[in-house]
Amino acid sequence: MLTIRPAAESDRVLWRTLDHVPEAVFLRKIREGEALTAEEDGRPVAILRWNFFWDEIPFCNLLYVVRDRQRCGIGRALMTAWERGMRAAGYDRVLVSTQADEEGQHFYRRLGYRDCGALMLTPGDPTELFFVKELDSQNSEVRP
Repeated sequence: MLTIRPAAESDRVLWRTLDHVPEAVFLRKIREGEALTAEEDGRPVAILRWNFFWDEIPFCNLLYVVRDRQRCGIGRALMTAWERGMRAAGYDRVLVSTQADEEGQHFYRRLGYRDCGALMLTPGDPTELFFVKELDSQNSEVRP
């Protein structure tokens, strides 16, 4: 059974394994409620954290599912929970990004995200692709 909940300090070991942010950032995300953990039968299997683009648009800047549980619907469930939470908080759109050389771009498109931009900070490095999804305000469901 999959459970999605706000991340907690007790998730520290999982987060330190999967994420690259400093400890202080992890703790701030916990305090500010900007991180989720997915558990499957009590075992933490995925994480999601976000911030706000231009201080007003929710931006998922990390989604990671442990390797042995990838492609099992956990990432989709975690994104859906995050999108519903953002809609419930009054936001009408959300953003995500991934590198052009990563498979994540196809995942986000399947979830109804549409391309909305790209950024290349250093020539030769992979381009960062940005995606947007409008959230339906009528029924808190997400739509492409």
